[in-house]
Amino acid sequence: MANRHKSAIKRNRQNAKRQERNRIVRSRVKTDVRKVREAVGRNDLPAAETELRTAVKEISKAASKGILHRNAASRRIARLSKRVAALKRAG
Repeated sequence: MANRHKSAIKRNRQNAKRQERNRIVRSRVKTDVRKVREAVGRNDLPAAETELRTAVKEISKAASKGILHRNAASRRIARLSKRVAALKRAG
């Protein structure tokens, strides 16, 4: 850990706080993506659509805060939407 300089100590404290916040957001995104995939796996269209809306909201929020790159966020949203759309066409 950085020591001696007040600014280095403060920077370390800020980094730890941000790292924790980012970890929580990434975990929430992963959970929401998993819920969509599980709903698609069960062929449960209403649940898949509901979970997709939640996942898109979380992914977009993570991208706007810089936790996910905007292209990575768009890719994830597109792939999830594609799965739900395929389920809608099949059913």
